[in-house]
Amino acid sequence: MQLKQTIRRGWPLALLLALPLTAGAGALDEAIDTQVDTDIAAQESQEKIDNLADETTDMLAEYRNILRQTQSLKAYNDQLQQLVNSQRQELESISLQLQNIETTQRDIVPLMTKMIEVLEQFVALDIPFLQQERNDRIVALKTMMGRADVSLAEKYRRIMEAYQVETEYGRTIEAYQADLESEGESRTVDFLRIGRVGLYYLTLDGREAGVWDAESGQWQTLPDSYLQPVSDGLKVARKQLPPDLMVLPLKATGGEQ
Repeated sequence: MQLKQTIRRGWPLALLLALPLTAGAGALDEAIDTQVDTDIAAQESQEKIDNLADETTDMLAEYRNILRQTQSLKAYNDQLQQLVNSQRQELESISLQLQNIETTQRDIVPLMTKMIEVLEQFVALDIPFLQQERNDRIVALKTMMGRADVSLAEKYRRIMEAYQVETEYGRTIEAYQADLESEGESRTVDFLRIGRVGLYYLTLDGREAGVWDAESGQWQTLPDSYLQPVSDGLKVARKQLPPDLMVLPLKATGGEQ
C-alpha cells in the first residue's frame, strides 16, 4: 500500500523532471533556427554588398571612361573653335581682298587698254618686220579685252607676254620669208632682221639686196657689194654659218655705216 503510494507519488515527480528537459530542447531548436536564419540573412546581405561593390566598380569605370571622353571632346571642340575662328578671319580677309579687287579692276582695265594702244603705236612706228604677225597679235589682244570668259589676270598676262616678245626682237637676229611691197609691186624675198638696228632683204635669186631707211620710211636698194654680206647674215640667222662679224649699212644713201 505504501509502495503504491510511493509510486503514485513518484510519477508526477519524474514527469515534472522531464518537462524542463523538453522545454530546453524547444528553446535550443528555436535558437538554432534563429542562428540559421541569421546566417542566411547575413549571407544574403553579403551577396547584396558584393553586388553593390561590383556595381560601384562598374559605375566607377564607366565614370572614368565618360570623363576621358568628355576631356577628349573638350579638346576636339577647342580645336574646332580655333578652326572656326581661323576660317572666320580668312573669310574676312577674302572679303577685303574682293573689295580691293573691285578697286583694282577699275584701275587696271583702263591701264591695260592704254598698254595695247601704246603697243600698237610702237609697232606702227617701228621698222616693218613681221608686220602681219605683230598686227595679228595686237588685234587678238583687243578682242580679248572684250571677252568675259577671260580673267583679268589672264588678260594682263597676255599683254605682258606681247611686250616681252617685242622686247626680245631688240636683242635677236632673225631670217624669214615674206612679201615685199615696193613701188606698187609685191614679191617674195628673204628678210634679215638684226635686232631693231637694221632690216634687210635679199631677193630669192640673190641678185638684189636692200635696206629699210627709217628716216625716209622706204626701202632702198643696196650696191651689189652687199649681196654677199646680206646672204651671209641670212645664213648666220638660220644657223647655217657660225656667228661672225657682219659689215652692213644702216642705210643706202647719206653715207654708209
